[in-house]
Amino acid sequence: MSRTPFSSVLVANRGEIARRVLRTLRNEGYLAIAVFSEADAGAPYLRDADLAVPLGPAAARDSYLSIDRLLAAARKAGAEAIHPGYGFLAENAAFAAACREAGLVFIGPSAEAIATMGDKTAARARMAAAGVPCVPGATLEEGLPDSELLARAAGVGYPVMIKAAAGGGGRGMRRVGGPADFLAAYRSARSEAANAFGDGRVYLERAIEPARHIEVQILGDRYGGVVHLGERDCSVQRRHQKVVEETPSPAVDPELRARLGQAAVAAAASVSYEGAGTVEFIMGPDGDFYFIEMNTRLQVEHPVTEMVSGLDIVALQLRLAAGEPLPFRQDEVTLKGHAIEVRLCAEDPAQGFLPQTGRVLAWRAPERAGVRVDAALAAGQEITAHYDSMLAKLVAHGRDREEARRRLAAALRDTVLLGVATNKTLLQRVLADDTFVAGGATTGLLDSFALADGPDPLLAAVAALVVCWPGGEAPEAWRRAGPGRWTVAFESGPVRIRRLRGGRVEAEAGGSALLLDVEAFDGATLVCLADGVLRRFQVACDEAGVHVDGGTAAQGFRHAMAGRERPADDGDGRVLAPLSGRLLKLGLAIGERVARGQVACVIEAMKMEMQVRAAVAGEVLRIAVVEGQQVSARQLLVEIRPDAPPAEGAP
Repeated sequence: MSRTPFSSVLVANRGEIARRVLRTLRNEGYLAIAVFSEADAGAPYLRDADLAVPLGPAAARDSYLSIDRLLAAARKAGAEAIHPGYGFLAENAAFAAACREAGLVFIGPSAEAIATMGDKTAARARMAAAGVPCVPGATLEEGLPDSELLARAAGVGYPVMIKAAAGGGGRGMRRVGGPADFLAAYRSARSEAANAFGDGRVYLERAIEPARHIEVQILGDRYGGVVHLGERDCSVQRRHQKVVEETPSPAVDPELRARLGQAAVAAAASVSYEGAGTVEFIMGPDGDFYFIEMNTRLQVEHPVTEMVSGLDIVALQLRLAAGEPLPFRQDEVTLKGHAIEVRLCAEDPAQGFLPQTGRVLAWRAPERAGVRVDAALAAGQEITAHYDSMLAKLVAHGRDREEARRRLAAALRDTVLLGVATNKTLLQRVLADDTFVAGGATTGLLDSFALADGPDPLLAAVAALVVCWPGGEAPEAWRRAGPGRWTVAFESGPVRIRRLRGGRVEAEAGGSALLLDVEAFDGATLVCLADGVLRRFQVACDEAGVHVDGGTAAQGFRHAMAGRERPADDGDGRVLAPLSGRLLKLGLAIGERVARGQVACVIEAMKMEMQVRAAVAGEVLRIAVVEGQQVSARQLLVEIRPDAPPAEGAP
């Protein structure tokens, strides 16, 4: 047998996946080496490493995406192997090849396998040859005229999916319902693909609707052995990014599971796959499934498979990379119970899942039976626009699906992350949704959710009470004090507070009247009777406002400040950045005429592209930024002189 033993491993990644891999490395007796950018100096995951090497500037292209810097860090630390984690260079064939040329063991498949499966059009051809069913689609060569592009889309049949040929993860992907929208979506997908993967090629697939996203975890050794560890259902998605994952799928029976497993094993064997990987399928309501792509790396959602199998997939990656054969046969794989994972992300669902940045004021992970938390967070940590928006993964295991679901819902109630807006409340709503509870979720589930919830009146009342609370005053002193009245102005609306005798409070927020009686408050935890029910709230304050988590919901309340900058849609002609990020593209020039709703620029933040549009029609007076510049939330980008409104009575 061909063995390539190693004893020291550099993790070419950051955040929660770096911590997860580093911990297995240490448990298995390897020297664990971390890397970090300037933005991650002092980050929590570095505490799990034996050694850590600085990479350079915060921008990913100058740190975690720099092959030269990573190889130099490996040499400096004496690493013998590199684990890529996921994201960044994990599926970069050139990186895998460079590692091996440098004499380093790349803990993953061969560069050839990555290249074949990373090129989605080549992968589709390879899968068809291996007998794996593929979604009907079409290739789109460079330079095709618009008429031919439209003809090929029509040949596939609408609705169609435009997909990046060189990558996945929802980037460079667009759903198109008809020919009128196709060309604009095609150009947008190409731009995003080129920015995300350095390759703007795209291809077409027929949109299978309604659909489930089913994937199969596989393991392969260098001797031709391949096994699978069952399927995962990743149907709950937003913008083609997974939100909730579970195993086994509630839509897959034993016969279908066997067919999915056989197809996944055939796919991996066709490229002599070595290591851990995932074969992804789309499944229609009739149970027919089709190959989408293969992720030639560890998946974000691998913990659910670990919880039902009892295996450490990272430890298996290390053994396979060292040249050991698979330690078990397919008939020896045992899967027990059910596991569900949710991704806690710094994003605002009410604003189209806009990524959020800021400082973590409080972080508390849940501690419950059957619950696992993968995170690398700490109070005081800055969440920047440079990297992915995912902050933590919460996973629950149960004897059956319902027990796993209940445990995960309870774990979310216990989770506290204040200072940065997250999708916690949305995740709780998904877990309680009737369709999800019944196991019927498809990729369109979130389309039916009303995401733009208003402020929670109870949380707003608590936030206002915290603002009015005298610093350092105990509840006893509050209760002894006489009556008082306050009005707290938040951006979401005013909250009126009236202190009664005995310290009880009448609050009016969002049209609701509430009665609060504070039992205890230490500056971080407020316990009060709210309309006769004893409740506990976690609170934190910063210069912008008050953040409140009531267990079943969490929200931030910004102070309304006199003279603050108005948002870009106030109609004054100023186009402001909706979030921090890198200005990817300017679409306007000084003196140009602008239509209302026209794209003024594109901002890249947390690996996503955001179009910023003009709120008024007029003439461009000023451009305050340049392409490639880092911009802050609410920073002025472009100033437009609005057209004069038509005279009263004019047609």
